[in-house]
Amino acid sequence: MDSVLHASGRFGPGTLLITTAAVPLTGWVVHAVALHKKLAATKRDPLTGLLRRDSYTTRARRLLARHGDDTTMVIVDADHFKRINDGLGHAAGDTVLASIGARLTAWAGPRAAVGRLGGDEFAVVLELTADRRAQCLEQLVWMLHTPVTLDDGTTVDVAASVGSRDLTVLQRAADAALYDGKHTGRAVLATAQHVTVPSINGRRAGRPGTSVWGRAA
Repeated sequence: MDSVLHASGRFGPGTLLITTAAVPLTGWVVHAVALHKKLAATKRDPLTGLLRRDSYTTRARRLLARHGDDTTMVIVDADHFKRINDGLGHAAGDTVLASIGARLTAWAGPRAAVGRLGGDEFAVVLELTADRRAQCLEQLVWMLHTPVTLDDGTTVDVAASVGSRDLTVLQRAADAALYDGKHTGRAVLATAQHVTVPSINGRRAGRPGTSVWGRAA
């Protein structure tokens, strides 16, 4: 009993003052953590956990700037998704979308930009050199075609279309669109035809002037 009283006696007025001051500080910390989680949640799709379009675009641009020609862009679209939604219900459709998101994340790795653009369309930007591209994309197609097991044990056959481009192709298309838009005062959207236009040192020949940005479709 004496030891308890002795231990209690160590807490003086100064200790009480510090403890009281720590209460609002703790409240601010909790508030800051909650705010951080809320902001983080707005950047991610609640169903798949992937980046939303704006956040994905921001991260993708950073990767493009950092890795240059070793960057690969991949677009993925679920096949026959409406049939799954209508035939098995929206819960099954949600499970399929979440599974696709998880598989894309596992395939691309933590340094990639993986986003859900909307509906059943997804996009990935990652560092992937030309010598590894074909093998890695083949692996992705295999992963996306693996059946999905629903909560009730039902197995659903899934498939997804995959399209990819490296930065060199995108740059060539954007350069060609830029040249077409020179001196017109308008932006030109790059098309498939722009990809085949020859360039010199990454630029088409033309008179100097104000450049109009072209965007690859």
